[in-house]
This record gives sequence, structure tokens and C-alpha cells, in this order.
Amino acid sequence: MNVSARLAALVLALASASALADPAVLLSPALGRPGAVTLQGRVLAETPHGSTALTRNLRSLAARNWKGAKVEVSFQGVSATVTSGDDGNFQVTLQPSTGRTFPLGRHSAQASVKGATAMAQVEILADSTPFLVISDFDDTLAISEVTQPDKLVTNALLRDEDTQKVVPGMSGFYGCLGPSPKAEPGFALVSGSPVQFMPRVGAFLARHQFPTGFGLFLRDLGPGSLSDYKQPLIRDLLRRFPQQVVLVGDSGEKDPEVYAQIREEFPGRVRAIYIRDAGNSANATRFSDMVLFKDASTAALHAVQAGLARSACVTAAFPQAAPRTEQGTP
Repeated sequence: MNVSARLAALVLALASASALADPAVLLSPALGRPGAVTLQGRVLAETPHGSTALTRNLRSLAARNWKGAKVEVSFQGVSATVTSGDDGNFQVTLQPSTGRTFPLGRHSAQASVKGATAMAQVEILADSTPFLVISDFDDTLAISEVTQPDKLVTNALLRDEDTQKVVPGMSGFYGCLGPSPKAEPGFALVSGSPVQFMPRVGAFLARHQFPTGFGLFLRDLGPGSLSDYKQPLIRDLLRRFPQQVVLVGDSGEKDPEVYAQIREEFPGRVRAIYIRDAGNSANATRFSDMVLFKDASTAALHAVQAGLARSACVTAAFPQAAPRTEQGTP
């Protein structure tokens, strides 16, 4: 029996095991505007526990969803009660009272059910925010080896936020985006990673010093999300936020095709597309008018030339790749 089959059998075994008593709420970090913020998450009938990365990951994936839970969601003094759906998911849009706006910057939201409460970060973006970065996760920021099934299973289930490897240089690239330290972009992570891995993904970003303030939009695993799951999420972001966007992904699966589709659907809204070479890159037509890069410094230097990143920051983050300007040097 190969690694994938053995781990699949473990998932089934844990799914049929008796449930733990305490429920759990997963509340996604979010992006909002002064006039509205949309909060979403999932309610689990039991809190996943485990002494190893394998048991924690498996129990996260196998945890039962809580259908019909009454969820109280609150942000900046505004609250609403919603009912979780068949998959345990909930979503609500909160608006400030008449004559008020949500303050710019980073604040906390809360979601509670009987027996469990979760907090999440919400970044309220000004309409003057220079642009929005919409990023993939697997093989763009974290090494997941999606195109190699056994390695993918190992990275997904045998590793966690502390042991999964980061793509070198990507946190430095993201940290330099924006025309100035006081005019940074917003960040949204739209990924095929399962929504049950939300705590793990957030902890990974923090551990590797990616910019704070990411909104997380992860995949709800199921037959209906095997393909075309990113486009609706990205479309919704482009409709809710007025900024132009920078799209960042990898070549391993369908990011180039998805991003090309979004660029065609929203003319003038996509400032640049950056694709990390993670394999399946022989066909150059996939990357028309995109920046295909192996090293993050290549993307960062291009971003400087395109007015998307700060030159001094990129020089400090990638000194080995900075252009040499001394007299007599090429």
C-alpha cells in the first residue's frame, strides 16, 4: 500500500471514531472597507486534537461539521446571528451604524457558538490603498509539491506550520510591495488548501514573517470544488474592492489559466501577474504577459521596475540580486 492509500485509510478511521465533546469555530481573517466587512468561517462539532502533526492534520480533516449552529458574529460593536449550513459554513456582511464607518487598520472580529469562541484579524482597507495582492499558497508561498502525489500527501499531513518548508524569498518579496512603508497593499490568500487548515496556514504566514493583514479564502473540499474554485472568490474580491490587483501563483497546476481568465474578465484591473516556476512550465504560451520566475528576487526586481515595490527594500532583501551601479561595474 502506498503512502496516499495508507493516509487515506487513516482519515477514514479517524472520521468514524467517536467525536470529542468540545466544538470549535474557525473564523477566517478578512479584508474589509470602511462601509462593510464580510466575515465567514466554519463550525466543527468537535475540536481537533493530536500530539503529532499527522494526528492533528487528520483530525482537522475528519472533524464533523456542525449544521444548524447559531453563530454570533461581532466586529467593532456591530453583531449579527447566523445559522451554519450543511457544511458548517457561515457568512455574514456587517455594516456600521448610520453615520459611522469602520476605522482603518487592523482590528479583531469574534464568532461564538455555545461552547466555543474564535477571534480573527480584520484589515479595513482605505480606498486609497495602492493595490490588492491576491496570492496562491501551495507551491507559491509554501513548498507543497502538488504535482507529486506522494510528496503532496507527506507535506499536507506529516508536516505543520513549523515543519513545512517555505518558498525562499517570498516573504521578502511581499514585504517590499507598495510604494512606501505607509502605503502598503492589501493581501488576500486564495488557495486550494482546505478550510480546516486555516489555523495552520495563518500560523505558517506568521512564522515566516509574511506581511500581517492577510485575508484567507480557502477551499471547501468536496466534489464541487475540484476545479474552478478560485475564480468565484477572486471575482468577489474584485467586485468588493476598487483597487487594481497583482496576482501571484505558480505553474504547477492552473494558476496561469485562472489568472489569464480573470485578466480578460476584468480589463484594466490586473496590474501584473507573477508565476513561480514549480514545473509544468515548458509551454510558454501559458505565461503570456506574465512574469515567470524561479527565484523570488526576479519577481521583486521586476516589481520595482513596474512601480509595485520599493527599490531600497528589495536591495536590502535581495542584496545578491541588486543591480550593481558602482563606476566601472556592469
